[in-house]
Amino acid sequence: MKTGTKKQKRAYRAISELEIMKDLKAYHPVLCGTIPIDIDIESSDLDIVMEVNDAEAFETKIRNLYSSKDSFKVKRTTIRGNEIIKATFVFQHFEFELFGQAQPVHTQFAFLHMVIEFELMKKYPGLKDGVIELKKQGYKTEPAFCKLLEIEGDPYEGLIRSAFA
Repeated sequence: MKTGTKKQKRAYRAISELEIMKDLKAYHPVLCGTIPIDIDIESSDLDIVMEVNDAEAFETKIRNLYSSKDSFKVKRTTIRGNEIIKATFVFQHFEFELFGQAQPVHTQFAFLHMVIEFELMKKYPGLKDGVIELKKQGYKTEPAFCKLLEIEGDPYEGLIRSAFA
C-alpha cells in the first residue's frame, strides 16, 4: 500500500502515523477489506482484524489507545457463534474498524474473503469493475461478488464455499 493508489498511500500514512500495527502487535493485526485489493469506494473503511483471546484486556487496550479519536465506539456481539469485539473510530478522514475474535487471523472470514476476492479478480479481469459498480449502488462487497458470480445463499458462506468447490 505504500506504493499503491492514492487512497492506498493515504491509508498507509494514516496507519503508520497512528502506529496501530505496532501498538496492537500482540494481536497479530492484518489489514483486510477493499482498500488493500483496490475495490474500495469513497465510503470504504480500513478493516484491521486480530486474534483476541481476552476480550476484556483487548477492550481496555483499545479504549486507552483510541477513545480520544473521533466517533470512537466499541461493541461486543456474536457472529456465527463466535464472540467478537469491534471498535470503530475516525483518523485522518478514514474510518478504522478494529475487529477481534478468538481465532487466528488467517482463518477469519474477513481475511479469507479478501484473499478469495483477490484471486477471483485475477481469474476474471472484468469482475473488479462490476463489483465496484454494485458497491456504489449500495451492495456490500461479498454480496456484490456473489451476485456477479451467481453464487446463491448466504454470500459470506457462499464466497468461501465457492473457493473450495
